[in-house]
Amino acid sequence: MRKTEITKVAPASLADIDTVAIDASLPAEQRMERYLEQVKNPYCFRCEDTPVKVRFVSSEKTLEQKLGNYFIGLKG
Repeated sequence: MRKTEITKVAPASLADIDTVAIDASLPAEQRMERYLEQVKNPYCFRCEDTPVKVRFVSSEKTLEQKLGNYFIGLKG
């Protein structure tokens, strides 16, 4: 799924992220299952008419650390 080329996918065939609804009271595993059931491909979806492809890069830093460094950089 992550190898899907977003430019070769018809936007209408992608799940619209705005229509995904997850019950926040469910345990994390069930929330993830519900998300995957609705979106089908977690790497490719659309936001209204815009196709979106999500990519993750291996890193030693967490997202929290990277965001912290980003915002500290904005202050400086």
